Amino acid sequence: MKLKTYQAETLDVLRRFLETARMTGPARAYDAVTQEPEQSKRLGRYVGSYKALEALPGTPYVCLRLPTGGGKTILGAHTVAVARDAWIEKDFPLVLWLVPSNTIRLQTADALKNPRHPYRRVLDEAFDGRVRVFDIADFTHIRPHDIRDNLCIVVGTIQTLRVSNTEGRRVYAHNEDMEPHFSGISPHAHGLERMESGSIAFSFANLLHVHRPLMIVDEAHNAITGLTREMQARVNPCAIIEFTATPRFGSNILHGVSAQELKDEEMIKLPIVLAEHKDWQGAVNGAITTRAQLDEAARGENQYLRPIVLFQAQPKDQEVTVEALKKHLVEVEHIPEDRIAIATGDQRELDGVDLFDPQCRIEYVITVEALKEGWDCSFAYVFCSVSRIQSAIDVEQLLGRVLRMPYAQRRKAPELNKAYAHVSETSFAAAAHALVDKLTDMGFREDEAPDMIEAAQGHFDETGLFAPREKPKPTFRYSVPASPALYAAVRDAAIQGVTLSETEGGRVEIAVTGRIAPDVEQALAEAVPSSERTGFAEAARAYHAEIMPLLSPAERGEVFTVPRLVSEIQGELVFVETETLMEHHKWSLLDHPARLDERVFSIPDTAHGFEIDIIDGDLKLRNADETRQLSLNIEVEGWTPENLAIWLERRLHEQDIHPSELLRWVRDCIGHLTAVRGIPISHLMRAKFLLGSALKSVIGAARRAEQAKAYSHYLFAPEAKASITFDTPFIFRDGMFGDQRTYRGRWRPNKHFLGPDNVPAFDGTEQGDELKCAQALDGLAEVKYWIRNVSQHPNAFWLPLASGKFYPDFVALLNDGRLFVVEYKGAHLADEGNKNTNEKRTVGRLWESLSGGKGLFLMAEKMIDGKEVWAQMRTKLLG
Repeated sequence: MKLKTYQAETLDVLRRFLETARMTGPARAYDAVTQEPEQSKRLGRYVGSYKALEALPGTPYVCLRLPTGGGKTILGAHTVAVARDAWIEKDFPLVLWLVPSNTIRLQTADALKNPRHPYRRVLDEAFDGRVRVFDIADFTHIRPHDIRDNLCIVVGTIQTLRVSNTEGRRVYAHNEDMEPHFSGISPHAHGLERMESGSIAFSFANLLHVHRPLMIVDEAHNAITGLTREMQARVNPCAIIEFTATPRFGSNILHGVSAQELKDEEMIKLPIVLAEHKDWQGAVNGAITTRAQLDEAARGENQYLRPIVLFQAQPKDQEVTVEALKKHLVEVEHIPEDRIAIATGDQRELDGVDLFDPQCRIEYVITVEALKEGWDCSFAYVFCSVSRIQSAIDVEQLLGRVLRMPYAQRRKAPELNKAYAHVSETSFAAAAHALVDKLTDMGFREDEAPDMIEAAQGHFDETGLFAPREKPKPTFRYSVPASPALYAAVRDAAIQGVTLSETEGGRVEIAVTGRIAPDVEQALAEAVPSSERTGFAEAARAYHAEIMPLLSPAERGEVFTVPRLVSEIQGELVFVETETLMEHHKWSLLDHPARLDERVFSIPDTAHGFEIDIIDGDLKLRNADETRQLSLNIEVEGWTPENLAIWLERRLHEQDIHPSELLRWVRDCIGHLTAVRGIPISHLMRAKFLLGSALKSVIGAARRAEQAKAYSHYLFAPEAKASITFDTPFIFRDGMFGDQRTYRGRWRPNKHFLGPDNVPAFDGTEQGDELKCAQALDGLAEVKYWIRNVSQHPNAFWLPLASGKFYPDFVALLNDGRLFVVEYKGAHLADEGNKNTNEKRTVGRLWESLSGGKGLFLMAEKMIDGKEVWAQMRTKLLG
């Protein structure tokens, strides 16, 4: 299962933190990672200093913040291998996986036990199928060989660790069935709980303490910090990784993912279309109507999709209970009973039901608060609350159930890419403000939440907070007699965007919002009755004359193109991308030295039991206590260079390096370490995780060096055949950045290609340098129109770098037909010594030189030789 970009980035940040923590300790590693500019920007108000756990100051404890629908559980599965390699350095760690409720505990355990489930497949791949999963209630089933020879995951709840809980008392109680786990432990081992006799208690808590589990915490925002210092010490985890949408400020938040990233990756439905109703009956009817419209749209999808409504009923002591709501649905709305399911603590009609099955008839689910117990189905599209939204404490849990995108893939019908909420409120402002609060609670950034709500029927409140970011687009309307030909034409995919509304007298109103494309106008003209065609054509011409001046170039149907950078390789033009160039670049790892010097890898020599650790930033070797030595027990007969090389080859396997080549290179590295540097193989075996990390870094450096060679060879070498092509260009068109946050400041540009209300948000503050650069560009007489180019967006223009892509900030079309590409760099980045900036400047100039005068590139700065940005642009344009 391929990870989404934001998921891979989340794991990469976690890996960097743990690897740095191994060298400098958790506190310094946390500060180093979170103070990086990108991370600091991501974390925003959550940036702070590291807060160590009182009882475990040396234990890494961090939180990863992902909004609802971000795939926290699949990330948790990947985290196990990341932590193993970067921190635990043990073949088969013990994992304590904590979830917020018993229902989710059972669901998670079942998923991790199922060999066909994506969560389990991730673990099986990382641990060669040697995985055992236990519900915490069954901890007595764990055997010593399970822990020795397999990854063992124990799934429980945070309540399990509290002595006040019945299961908690079992966790800490002496149990004779656990005796085999303690046979090799010294009776004098410290830190373990004892019975009145003074002997070690054979308890699950002591088992955890001995083996120092990796603790993964799913959606338990106050879980770890809520545990007493005593309980933290009892469990004695080696590291704690939390995943949540709503972290506490003391949770050492390491990385944050925005809702926009989830939307970009097609994980969630946004925006949420909010409709308010004066009474609960109206809200219910509106939800049913919305579901019917979505069901109609779903029939055109390639994958099976059955939209579902989630109703939130009131508690038993109020008016609209579960029973009252179901009665209303059946008797008033005439919904068949077999299409309704109740999911509450008492009535669990969804247990054992596969809502994704095409044979399933359920279209409506009624609940009160049970959905927070783990119910989930991406077919849920419509949320309807019969309670006042601001008084429903579980709205965020229920609303989160309608955000997940079916099949994690954007749908063909636009209405199926949105979620819908129907609420009974007398004031839209109250509903909208309350919904924003709930979205924020669900992990949306405060600056994102308002943008994620769309009003049904265009009803916005008077405060301006939820006012449209753009003026309503003009709509062409024309009424004609209804006819089968007209309905057939509108169903044609060629004229999507046209709506028909039945009116009195057997007539139907045609509505087209914005510009009427020529092909649409022609199709409609041919479909209306012949007697109406002249009137229709005249109305369309008048509409064109009235609205064209009001529309942006993009809305008028204009496009402009920017050529791609290509290179001729073996007689064929190929796009210049790192991956593509490396396919044509022959390289061998054996060409790179198979040697690790002391700066890369070093272990002090000792013949005693030891543990490798970092103390005050330095690699140290010290005598291991008995409990820590347990994790170092490796079969002596397995301590051979060949076995170590095989183990490392599997750990370091990469697609672009043949296994036999990698194995030979690794074997040569081991030979150098043992024969030349004199490190005993026993030490290398004990430090194999550190060695693997060092080798991975060396291989990465070799690959980057080869990428740089390929990049230079095919683009800049004398024999390079680089050029640009308009055959498959980047195309700027209407709606291309429609999924992005927009600039909402006071300045209104005159020449933005998408219009003044659709400028993608700038980096930095509202009055930042990037905005000032845009203002300078907008003020140039030579510019016909320009566009804010969105970094990392799939539709954006980019130029290749040796390892990655460069997305210039702005692209403009000049009045004389030339293209003008502008990248703005602040003073700290524009320095000639900045390698990344210099690489961008070099490839930008190459693109310009290959354009034959059709393109200009400028690396603008706040001030160059006394010239501000506007003057720099003018100088470039005038040559």
